[in-house]
Amino acid sequence: MIATLGWTLKRDLLLSYRRSADALGPLAFFVIACSLFPLGVGPEPAALRAMAPGVLWVAALLAATLSLPRLFSADHADGTLEQMLLSCEPLVLIVAGKAVAHWLVSGLPLVLLSPLLALQFGLDAQALPVLAASLLLGTPILSLVGAVAAALSLGTRSSGVLVALLALPLYTPVLVFGAGAVDAIGTGDGAAAHLSLLGAGLGFALALAPWAAAAALRIALE
Repeated sequence: MIATLGWTLKRDLLLSYRRSADALGPLAFFVIACSLFPLGVGPEPAALRAMAPGVLWVAALLAATLSLPRLFSADHADGTLEQMLLSCEPLVLIVAGKAVAHWLVSGLPLVLLSPLLALQFGLDAQALPVLAASLLLGTPILSLVGAVAAALSLGTRSSGVLVALLALPLYTPVLVFGAGAVDAIGTGDGAAAHLSLLGAGLGFALALAPWAAAAALRIALE
């Protein structure tokens, strides 16, 4: 089981490295979107601090969604996905490995860049680790839930639009709790409750999302 997961992870990371332009697109979108908001809103520090958690989280959510249509489409186009389905290896582990690879390429860089971009909004120093922690817990959920949406839309026309329509409503709780964790630092309420809910959501997604995505892939390939 570990070998199957590791093989899938290594394969997808290698493919992402070879298609680095596709991998850098969501990251560039995240940086540009977060950088444009302070320019458009103006230099008012209080307004920037108030909007920072929502802006950073919405930009991260949209950036992660940009790469979801390619999660299974390339393997489906060249027939690799059918071979994976027919192999003796559990499809659930293959899906889990692809979701982890997606997070490492599209989610982890957002986590690492978020404190730097948050400085443009004048966030307090104590809010920066909370922002990174919320993204560290929340972005894997985006990849796991997004894998289900990508599997459901596989082989359809305008799959990118369909993936967004399926995934974005499911991302709403993650957005609320992630941005709320950073807001709670400013109000003095503490971020523990929001981070705990994000952790519970991550556990729930890890338990169910790979199975749901695998089932959706089997239906799509029938």
